Amino acid sequence: MRYEVQLASSNAEKKTRVIELNRNASGWHVTLDGKSVAVDAVEIAPNTISVLLDGQCFEISVTPSADGKLKLQTGPHEFTAEVIDPRAWSGRRHGNVEAEGRQQILAPMPGKVVRLLVKEGDRVEAGQGLLVVEAMKMQNEIRSPKGGTVERVLAKEGQPVNAGEILCIVS
Repeated sequence: MRYEVQLASSNAEKKTRVIELNRNASGWHVTLDGKSVAVDAVEIAPNTISVLLDGQCFEISVTPSADGKLKLQTGPHEFTAEVIDPRAWSGRRHGNVEAEGRQQILAPMPGKVVRLLVKEGDRVEAGQGLLVVEAMKMQNEIRSPKGGTVERVLAKEGQPVNAGEILCIVS
């Protein structure tokens, strides 16, 4: 999965970094701005991660904020990080543009359906939550790309899903 992360340091310097994460047999392969880096990370306490990056160890405190940004603190250094999500619905950047026609809602990643928020026949608005998928101990609310009616719900609570699997259909 490829992410763009905008980092701002306490001296207001902003930098956008491109991070690619790919799972392999031994863990994760990480590419930072096109350069392969050796990384190992472990959550040692709630919101505290120990990261081994190219032989250096960092303990990072992560504090989420209401606006979706993360406050990162390691030693005397403090950063604000904003992940620019490639899976985010593009309508957010183009005003009130809404998907048209019948939409198949796909699982963005492998995981497990932990909650259904709608049932067949329900009316939904654009951006309304349809279901929740848990992946890597994170719960991700899958939202409707358009206003309409839930035509079919193909997922069930507790069901494992693969990336790209159809979860429901909104028409």
